[in-house]
Amino acid sequence: MMDIARYNSEAWDREVESENVWTKPVSPELIGKARAGQWEIFLTPAKPVPHDWFPKLEGLRVLCLASGGGQQGPILAAAGARVTVFDNSRKQLEQDIYVAERDQLDIRTVRGKMTNLAIFSDSSFDLIVHPVSNTFVADILPVWKEAYRVLSPEGTLISRFDNPLLHIFDYEEYEKGILKVSYSNPYSDIKSLPKDQLKRQLEAKEPLEFGHTLEDQIQGQIDAGFIITGFYEDNSAGKELLDRYINTFMATKAEKVHVDKC
Repeated sequence: MMDIARYNSEAWDREVESENVWTKPVSPELIGKARAGQWEIFLTPAKPVPHDWFPKLEGLRVLCLASGGGQQGPILAAAGARVTVFDNSRKQLEQDIYVAERDQLDIRTVRGKMTNLAIFSDSSFDLIVHPVSNTFVADILPVWKEAYRVLSPEGTLISRFDNPLLHIFDYEEYEKGILKVSYSNPYSDIKSLPKDQLKRQLEAKEPLEFGHTLEDQIQGQIDAGFIITGFYEDNSAGKELLDRYINTFMATKAEKVHVDKC
């Protein structure tokens, strides 16, 4: 059996080395603006997360879940939040440490799997920011359950995920500009790809991806106890083939509504 979490951890270390767009730290200029109250974060490529999705950040306990890379965490810390960045990639966390040291920010970094937040006690955070990272785990339902547990009553989870359509096309043909439907949803690089194509991917040490159903992405949050109170779609700003047809990314705002038991 393959240790997917370990493999993807090492693969994302290499993504940092190759300067994947989601591994590049924010600039000192953006940190300066955030300190002055002018801030925004991106979980999808083109649209910033709406400001009204956030509680007041000053002193807010924020968990950036599987969100290393020196991007969301430093901005929120500069805006006044008490930030913990949790990620399975050592080098992604090093990007946050780099920005924290460069700009004198107080950021805690913790390495671990997004499906297991046992290191944190119940109600440890007021806000969770979770980017597209659940594309890299086979089962996302534990992610929602753990997020609910570590959030305080009235806490908020902001998450981004792929449109399942992204994973039904043959990727090698897609790169040639051809939309060839080849796979079903849910999708797994390990189970869905032809053996020769998977072998090339493993030899290239590229991250393994999983395409989840919308039921697991949305109903999964609801089943964990959340109420969905916000939603938007986005694409790659016209840079990808599918952008001309449909938005390929989604983001939700979910709230942990505290219910007193009689």
